[in-house]
Amino acid sequence: MALNWTMLSDDRSPVPLPHELIIRTVEPPSVELTLLIPSSIGSAPQYSTGPSSSSSPSAPSNEKKITTTGGLWLTDTRLIFVAAAPPADGVLDSLSVPLTAILATKFEQPFFGANFLALDVRPTPGGGLADGTHAELRFRDKGLFEFVGALEKTRERAIYMRRQGADEEEGLPSYNSPGPSLSTTPMPPNANANGEIPLDAPPAYDA
Repeated sequence: MALNWTMLSDDRSPVPLPHELIIRTVEPPSVELTLLIPSSIGSAPQYSTGPSSSSSPSAPSNEKKITTTGGLWLTDTRLIFVAAAPPADGVLDSLSVPLTAILATKFEQPFFGANFLALDVRPTPGGGLADGTHAELRFRDKGLFEFVGALEKTRERAIYMRRQGADEEEGLPSYNSPGPSLSTTPMPPNANANGEIPLDAPPAYDA
């Protein structure tokens, strides 16, 4: 999971990677993304509250809460969020999540408020986030449950393909270049340098 790593086209849709297939799209601004980021980010930039971010009074003091709206794209390799407009503070323009980095998902149905999808994700090194970052996705329109089903199926396939590729690499045999073959057959005494016996060669005599 990394902030602002997604290449965007002129209409602010993500540019697919080579051979990447888009599975589903939820057009902006139908999706609300909330990130809960631990404050122990180290050298990562400090997040300030602005028009596209807000501090949560209920969040622990060691976390920063950022909330913005935009669109969501599910591909066969990534889950991508793109903000509806470039943020004034430049903090959260896009979020790219490799499907194999999603550690767990949970479909939450609170008594008060809209249903949402909670994600536990492993941050990408150097991606501007820290271990323990938590993501929540809410849809303004219906369709979140169907999207979760598509996400789970695509994520399972991505994990399977990655494991299969790793198993194939581990199972490859190691090849050694064959050395020169040595012949143990003695050369006839009347043979020439190529091992051939000329037709007019004299008969061979035993020593």
